[in-house]
Formats: sequence, C-alpha cells, structure tokens
Amino acid sequence: MSRQRPMEVIEKAEYVTIGELARLTDVRYSTLKFYTEEGMLPFYQAEENLTRRYRREESVARLQHIRDLRKQGRSVPEIKAILAAGPEA
Repeated sequence: MSRQRPMEVIEKAEYVTIGELARLTDVRYSTLKFYTEEGMLPFYQAEENLTRRYRREESVARLQHIRDLRKQGRSVPEIKAILAAGPEA
C-alpha cells in the first residue's frame, strides 16, 4: 500500500493523483472518475501503465466551474458543451 503525501505537499504540487484531487476539493473519487471518463476533466499520463496525473491548479479551477454550472441546474451534456467551447463560455 502506498503512503499518502501530506496535504502541504499536495497543495504545492504541480500534478496530483485523482485521490489527492478528491482530498483537495472534497469531490468524491467516483465523481472525479466520471468527469474524467466523460472528458470533462483532463489528465496527463506519460505511459500506458502510469497513474493519471492532473494539473492541480487547472483541475481545481475546472472543478469549481463545473460545480458552479451544476448549481445553475445545467445537465452533464450542457456542461460538456460549455467546457468544450472554452473559457469564454
């Protein structure tokens, strides 16, 4: 079993794992996995067998944007279209 990095380290890291992102944002792991699989939350993976890594700042901001859209009552397909349209949307 791997050891968890301390929150102080996670908060300064450029890249985080999905579990660390869940700890940072209080978003459930299963929700993050769903957003990733739906293409709503981009990740980086150098090789096929390596752990997915998320850019911490970009991912936290994107999750906040998704949360805001959900609070507005937007559906997942609507949110995907907004995210695909870019930051101006």
